[in-house]
Amino acid sequence: MELDIQCEEISPSRWAELLTTMKSCKTIRLDDCNLSSSNCEDLSSIINTNPSLTELKLNNNELGDAGVEYLCKGLLTPSCSLQKLWLQNCNLTSASCETLRSVLSAQPSLTELHVGDNRLGTAGVKVLCQGMMNPSCKLQKLQLEYCELTADIVEALNAALQSKPTLKELSLSNNTLGDTAVKQLCQGLVEASCNLELLHLENCGITSDSCMEISAVLRNKSSLMDLSVGDNKIGDSGLALLCQGLMHPSCKIQKLWLWDCDLTSASCKDLSRLISTKETLTEISLIDNNLRDSGMEMLCQALKDPKSKLQELWVRECGLTTACCKAVSSALSTNKHLKVLHIGENKLGDAGVELLCEGLMHPNCNIQSLWLGNCDLTAGCCATLATAMATKQCLTELDLSYNPLEDEGIRKICEALKKPSCNVQQLILYDILWSSEVDDELRALEESKPEVKIIS
Repeated sequence: MELDIQCEEISPSRWAELLTTMKSCKTIRLDDCNLSSSNCEDLSSIINTNPSLTELKLNNNELGDAGVEYLCKGLLTPSCSLQKLWLQNCNLTSASCETLRSVLSAQPSLTELHVGDNRLGTAGVKVLCQGMMNPSCKLQKLQLEYCELTADIVEALNAALQSKPTLKELSLSNNTLGDTAVKQLCQGLVEASCNLELLHLENCGITSDSCMEISAVLRNKSSLMDLSVGDNKIGDSGLALLCQGLMHPSCKIQKLWLWDCDLTSASCKDLSRLISTKETLTEISLIDNNLRDSGMEMLCQALKDPKSKLQELWVRECGLTTACCKAVSSALSTNKHLKVLHIGENKLGDAGVELLCEGLMHPNCNIQSLWLGNCDLTAGCCATLATAMATKQCLTELDLSYNPLEDEGIRKICEALKKPSCNVQQLILYDILWSSEVDDELRALEESKPEVKIIS
């Protein structure tokens, strides 16, 4: 049994009612429910008396250190079987870390701990690392984003990594680590016996200076499938170093996020080689990099390679124009694996989307999700888009937000949605002006096709 409630102000009577339900739940999710430390006292009792409870998610509640102390009393009981604990943005400080350390040391069932968006600080997380080093700790996933960590945390983290072969996921994004600390962390990861599968280091103050060490992790940890170094100024030179590890035969990367990394079209030669030869790679994000049309054309050439198995490509806000759309269309008509294309916030224009639709409607194309928000589109391209929607049954999600489509364009899109052959289930139309008459038509369409969700 599962309890999943989000963004609800829970009254005392409603809480009493929910407590009865919780006694038999395997999963309890109560994000954004205005809970406090007093609710944690009740939840501690539930943890203690419900041995089937394996997941507790309490993100975005003002629990505070006192609330975590209550929870941990339940977590420390022998009957507790909790495996996943989410306490993101719960107003915790380093004071909570001593209590959580006790849980890590004594509760082998706990395999996931998510405590990001809390002011734990370096001192607090050092205490958590002590708990991780206990032989009883079997932690597999540790999420420490936005925890106000500094370079001083790395020695403690490396010590924990050395003693924790079970660890599979480590997220340290949005902490002020810097190159020196990241180098030390990577050296520790290479030496550690853990089979790390996910490493997130977004916005950690990384430059090209530490990319050789990250590359070494990619070469030495064939288990690593998910790497995110977005929002770091690694530049083209850093990307070239990363690609040395990414192209290594032992690297089995599947998901690679490089958004806002100061990349230019010069990086696309290396990226193209990666896309066309690394058959494990299924998802890459290059959002907010200055790739330009020349860079995108190189990527599209790589997508046409039979070895490319890429399923998701994110190139939003990459300085693209109509000029690259013929190449994108050709890639769409050739690559059978690509399912998600985020190409919004580029000046494609109506002519560009007309070209894209040619590739979209090719029998080889299997696109399911297409994002074209803020692409300088007008009603002029909507007839072609409508044809694609009505004929391409694999297309289930379409984003046309922030484009001046007006009544004429929206009506054409609506006509396509009405057709039985159209399988679009989610249509995103943020910040588009239309008349009250068209608004009525949209609401009527949602009533007649309840499987269709129009988000505006």
